[in-house]
Amino acid sequence: MPEASTEARPEPKRQLPLLEPETAFFWTGGANGQLLIQQCAACGTYQHPPLPRCRACHSADVAPVAVSGRGRIATYTVNREAWLPGLKVPFVYAAVELEEQSQLYVFANILGLVEAVRIGLAVTVTFEQHEDVWLPMFEIHDDR
Repeated sequence: MPEASTEARPEPKRQLPLLEPETAFFWTGGANGQLLIQQCAACGTYQHPPLPRCRACHSADVAPVAVSGRGRIATYTVNREAWLPGLKVPFVYAAVELEEQSQLYVFANILGLVEAVRIGLAVTVTFEQHEDVWLPMFEIHDDR
């Protein structure tokens, strides 16, 4: 019978987003510790994902701005399937509603104990760097 390998498996390589001109700010803002979300200068509406015009007033005067990085879990799913060799399961993927605006969502992994995750839970952004991309993730925030 062959011996079980005791070598650590490398982390699976994440499929990274392309750094396109319209979205690069979102994927690279973590280099400065900032979650950057597009905001309209004309009416103040935030929007994500970014668009060439404001969805509320149709102004073309939209640009990325740093937001607080705080929010609450609006909904989530627990994934128990290892889609890639070495992928750690279970993990939580959630829609996080940012505190800056109602229905402003970022979809991301929630770090921490899977059992602790619930709808309405306060979370704070953190970043996971891969090459020149900083993936936004969220950690549970104790707001008691």
